[in-house]
Parts: sequence; structure tokens; C-alpha cells
Amino acid sequence: MDLSFYDKPACAERRGRLAARLGNRPALIAAGASRPRGTHRGLHPFRAASHFLYLFGLHLEKAVGLWTGEGWQVFLPEPGPDAALWTGPVPGFAELGEILGVSVLATAKLQEALKPGTATLPSPDVETCVEQSTLLGREIRPGKLAAVDEPLADALIELRLVHDRAGIAGLREAAQATTAAHAEGLRAIRTGIRESVVRAAIEAELVARNMTTSFNSIVSVHGEVLHNEDHHFTLADGDLLLVDAGAETAGGWAGDVTRTWPVSGHYSPTQRDLYDVVLSAQTAAIAAIKPGRRYLELQGIAARAIADGLVGLGILRGDPAELVSDGVVALFFPHGVGHLVGLDVHDLDDLGDRATYAPGRTRSTDPGLKALRLDRDLVPGMAVTVEPGCYQVPAILDDPERTRVAKDRLRRDRLAAFRDVRGIRIEDTILVTADGHDNLNAELPKATSAIEAAMRAT
Repeated sequence: MDLSFYDKPACAERRGRLAARLGNRPALIAAGASRPRGTHRGLHPFRAASHFLYLFGLHLEKAVGLWTGEGWQVFLPEPGPDAALWTGPVPGFAELGEILGVSVLATAKLQEALKPGTATLPSPDVETCVEQSTLLGREIRPGKLAAVDEPLADALIELRLVHDRAGIAGLREAAQATTAAHAEGLRAIRTGIRESVVRAAIEAELVARNMTTSFNSIVSVHGEVLHNEDHHFTLADGDLLLVDAGAETAGGWAGDVTRTWPVSGHYSPTQRDLYDVVLSAQTAAIAAIKPGRRYLELQGIAARAIADGLVGLGILRGDPAELVSDGVVALFFPHGVGHLVGLDVHDLDDLGDRATYAPGRTRSTDPGLKALRLDRDLVPGMAVTVEPGCYQVPAILDDPERTRVAKDRLRRDRLAAFRDVRGIRIEDTILVTADGHDNLNAELPKATSAIEAAMRAT
């Protein structure tokens, strides 16, 4: 068992803080199980559920953490007689209890340890939810909280929104690996290869560090497809390659960075112009990050900068503020400006807007805001991404109903000059600090001149 990433004091402190919030209310936290890959003999690598990982720090398959109202316990299945043959030796329950600092018992004893009114957080995994339902005698469904579960959810949201010392160290480790992986991807670019070759260079750097990806890598010349996970297209001169990729450390901490690189090694004038519009939007939004700032404001700052830029290039005409408020800018920038980052790349998304929107705030239906994943006031210790983009999405721009709002403010004749730009996105992970912010990916070039210089040096 790899313990190199395990921080026993941090996990103990987290459990203590959660216990103080729960009082005598019992709670159950499931680690989950490996998901099948094709057949029951083929399994995806196991990764513990993030709430369990936050509290116990280790990837213990099928484990359950239990707060009894008086103390913490962990329950695990008894290893089979041939377990060591197939998976290697593992600590016994007594040894594991010493490692974790809690008592470790067999799963067979869990049912008798449960108390009425035990809360839980539904696992994203349906099979684990079925097991939770059987244990607690009530229906547990992914994404659905019962009233008894809400205090547990709110307590964990409060704790996980602000990263502690160990969490910040994990995020920095993930950011460092992500930066190195992107640098390897940049070195791999050349015309005539598939996108998958660049992806392989990025992910090989992570594997060499005993890490994996925090999400499925996006490495695409079709950057107008926002979550494009195809990697079979061939890189050609004149293409822009959009790379959205991040590391996940052995301890589960996520990195998330996007860069948009010219396959030929230099941006065309039109590519440079639109790239600089997106970069100005990202720079302005990052500069605004400080404690007390409402994250929603970053969306407006980025959208306004994109409006200013598109008007300056003659693609749009009219008042930039109206272009944002009317939803015209959302035709080119149709997604939110970013999200939380932590033990998941979209941290706390399993708890939905309850976690990512402050109490009393609800998701807007406005075209430029409805996809925003986060609307909380920033505090020191939060980690967020800032990732504005500008895209020519045929499903949007070729739809008369969607573009009706633009009327004559969209100059299609001028837009045609930018046909060599499918999509541009620029993203960094930002830690909110006591006096402002810290860009965890500051070492990775993003100005056009710096990117071109880096590509010449490869």
C-alpha cells in the first residue's frame, strides 16, 4: 500500500472538525468500488470517493467511514484467502487502524454499529447507492439528499470549500505536474501527427510521476467542441490545437489548465487577434480575484472584455455592455468562466448548486450565465479556475433562432475573415490568498510571443 501521499495529521484534523459540526448526529461516508470495464474481470483503477478521501486520505476500496456520534470507525471487507496472491500484501485491520488513527473493523459488523437517523452522502456510483440503501433502510439515489443528510452535506461543503495546508500542497503538486505535462505536449506538436500523439506526450509525463489525469484530456484541433474527447484528427499547418488537461496526484488533488497552440509554430494575424481577445478577458478576470469578490463578477468581467475585443475587431457592433446583457457575446462565449478545484476537477459537483452557489443564490437563465458553475464570494484558501473562451460553434452560429438576438450587430462578413479560428480557450487554476491570488500555473507560457518562442526552442 502506497502511503507516500498520506497526511495523517491533516485527515485527523478534518475528521475532528466535521465531528464538531455533526455533534451526536451519526454519519456514514462510503469510499465506493471499482467500476467494471467490459466484464467483471476488467475493472477501472479504483479511486476512493472524494468525501472519503478528504477524511481518511487512502484509497480503500469498499470501505465505509462511520461517525457514531462518539467516535470514528472504518469498516472494510475481510480480504479473501488469495487476495495477497493477486493484489499483494495489505495491512491487517489492526495495522491499518494504527495508520489511520481510528478503529478498523470488518464490514460484517457495520450493520450492528449503525444508529437510527444515520446520514450519508449519495455516491455517484449507483451500485454503491444500492448498498447504502440496504444498510440505511431508505432509498439513496445519486444527487438526491434526504433531509437527514443535509447537515452532513452542509458541513462537508463548509470544510471543503476552503483548502487546508495539506490541500493547498496537493493543489500545488497537481499544478506543477500539469505545467510539466503541458510543456511536454507543446514539444510534441508537429504537422502530420494525430492529436493522440500529443495526448500521449502529456499523459506520459503524468504517468512517470505516478499520477493520472483529473479528467479525460481534451487535445483537439476542433476546439469549438467544448468537451471534445476524440483524438484521431491529424494536425495540419494553420490549425490551432486546444489542450485542456490536468494532473491528478496520488492523493487525489486535481490540476486543470487549458492552452491553445498554433500547430505551425506561429499564429496567423487573425488567430493572434482573437487569441489576444481571450487572453485579455482571462487576464482581467484573474486580476479581479481577491477575498470578498463575488465569483459571478468574474463572468461579467470576462464577457465584457470579449465584447470589447469583438467590437474592436469589427465582428460585433454596438455597445459592449448591451452585447453582454442581451446574450450576444454568449454566442461566442457560451460557458461559465470557471469552477472550484480540489479533490475533483469540478470540486463538490456531486452536491450540485447547494455546494457551488451560496445560500439564497440561484442559477440564472440568462444565456451568458446559465452555465456558470460557481456563484460564491471568494475567501482565502479557495481554488478556482478562470477559463474564458471564444468559439465558432456551427450549432450556435448557424441556428437562426439562437442568433436572432444579434440582429445586425453580428457582422458575418467580417467574421468570415476569422475562419481559421474554431475555438480558443485559456485556463489557469487560481488560489485565493489573504491579499489577492496566486496563479498556480504562472510558469506555463500563454502570451502569443512566449508560446511561439517556446515552440521555436523545441
